Amino acid sequence: MHRPPAFSRVRAAVAAGALMACLALTPHSAAAADGQTYLMKLSTATLNDAQHEWMKRFAAMVEKDSGGRIKAQIYPASQLGSIPRQIEGTQFGAIQGWVGPPEFLIGVDERFEIMTAPGLFENPDHAIRTANDPELRKMILGFGANKGLTGISLFISAPTSIVTRKPVRDLAGFKGLKLRTLASKFENEQVYRLGATPVAMSLGDVLPALQQGAVDGAVAQVAIFTTMHYYDAAKYITETNQRYIFSVAEMSQKWLATLPPDLQKIIRDDGAKLGPEISPWAVAFYQQQRKVWVDKGGQLISLPPAEEAAMMKSLSNIGNDLTKSKPALHAAYETLVAAAKRTQ
Repeated sequence: MHRPPAFSRVRAAVAAGALMACLALTPHSAAAADGQTYLMKLSTATLNDAQHEWMKRFAAMVEKDSGGRIKAQIYPASQLGSIPRQIEGTQFGAIQGWVGPPEFLIGVDERFEIMTAPGLFENPDHAIRTANDPELRKMILGFGANKGLTGISLFISAPTSIVTRKPVRDLAGFKGLKLRTLASKFENEQVYRLGATPVAMSLGDVLPALQQGAVDGAVAQVAIFTTMHYYDAAKYITETNQRYIFSVAEMSQKWLATLPPDLQKIIRDDGAKLGPEISPWAVAFYQQQRKVWVDKGGQLISLPPAEEAAMMKSLSNIGNDLTKSKPALHAAYETLVAAAKRTQ
């Protein structure tokens, strides 16, 4: 049947409009239009501490800001495997986000370990200000960019302490001890200079090792010792405070690429907001956990002032000593030092 030219033009216009709409509707926007939701699994090794609290807040924030298009699940206490497996899972996209100390990422980029350098911060508030320094934050969170990771948050956990099976009340007491450390040359060197021997092991293995006497103590923070009930095996904490423990939140680049641009922005923006927000909570939690330790029958020990000063003098040049032969690592360390000076 012959159709008038006007009808043909209308039909052609409708068809062209439909084609343009299809071309404009990318797979991501199509998913959004269809009401697709995206699963975000967040993993960490610890429980009931600043890292766990960060995940809980981030999960709630992202679900709210995305209008429910992102559904979060959180897995503390290494439920998704050891820390190396969690990091690999995040790189490959099986896990969407990992939270933990940056020194566990030295296999991704050795520059992550600069955050374990001792002797840079006067107190927790100074460490928080440094973590919030824009130049430092941009550098640290960008280290994993070529290895499948996108950093979105940097925050403080607490100053370091050393838990031991027997009380250590002076520097001589550390000599000969076997102490569990994080996977960092910086921290190992600190233990060596105390006269002890560093022993690397995953967090989940530390308490059994203490109970069995395989190690004499561990370097970490008070909240780790309380939430994981170390007071059942080792009742003495020497508060050395030689360095501060930080945490980073790293997202899977592979997973982020599956999200529409607006959801990617929500992930990055919410992560950036939470760093400054969670750090004060972490400091208050640290003070609370010191009280918990004592209430559970543990002891808190401080080194005599002269001993503490001697310790800091022996440790303060570790950062320079371990980076001076590696230009990229040294440049990163100098950026950290400059940020610490700017925020004093």
